[in-house]
Amino acid sequence: MKKTAIVTGGTRGIGLAIARRLAEDGFRLVIFGRKTQADNQTKLDTLPDAAEWIYVQGDLASSGDRRTLVCRAVESFGGVHVLVNNAGVAPRVRADLLDMSEESWDYVVGVNTKGSMFLTQAVARQMLKQPVEGKKRGTIINISSCSAAVSSTSRGEYCVSKAGVSMLTKLYADRLAGDGILVHEIRPGVIATDMTSPVQEKYDRLIASGVFPIARWGRPEDVAAAVSVFAGDAFLYTTGNYIDVDGGFHISRL
Repeated sequence: MKKTAIVTGGTRGIGLAIARRLAEDGFRLVIFGRKTQADNQTKLDTLPDAAEWIYVQGDLASSGDRRTLVCRAVESFGGVHVLVNNAGVAPRVRADLLDMSEESWDYVVGVNTKGSMFLTQAVARQMLKQPVEGKKRGTIINISSCSAAVSSTSRGEYCVSKAGVSMLTKLYADRLAGDGILVHEIRPGVIATDMTSPVQEKYDRLIASGVFPIARWGRPEDVAAAVSVFAGDAFLYTTGNYIDVDGGFHISRL
């Protein structure tokens, strides 16, 4: 039986690469994005021809939209077996920690942490209603960031939001392990996407200076490859863990 994966933020960048990879792996897809399907159709058309998928429009920060997402997944495909919490936002304006506004904090944390928290809750409840198919009941994969552990004082709300996602990984892994649901986290580094394009020159300089042992930009496909492994059956005795997909940036060096 084919399994179903929800991918939030699945219409561009890392999310689109994840959707493509999971489709290639044989998953049916429920792709969640903020814009209309028509607005995203050109990118959705890049999914494999044989892919089975539906698109659900909504805002991760909205409880109603999160409920609709899970309901549409169940109505269309009968259940949910994998959740990839990929959707996320950056501050609209990068501001020093002493100048950050409450509005920016609420916006970033509201989507990245609160949205992921309560979508995971809804999906986990659905998974618990389903029988075990194969070697586990379900998999939840959180896309956080190297910023979960690395300080950037010009976007503190983003760092805190991703650190929160890391704790959600541990909490849900602890809560759901006994029910056969495994929870993992992927921490991308500098990945070539729309989010990083405004600071391309900065990261080009850092890469050229040797900050990254693997001296190149990361690609969305690098992250998608890690998702593919976690979504499959290769890791059945590990949960609540994370993997850095960051070119070795996390390595402390003298």
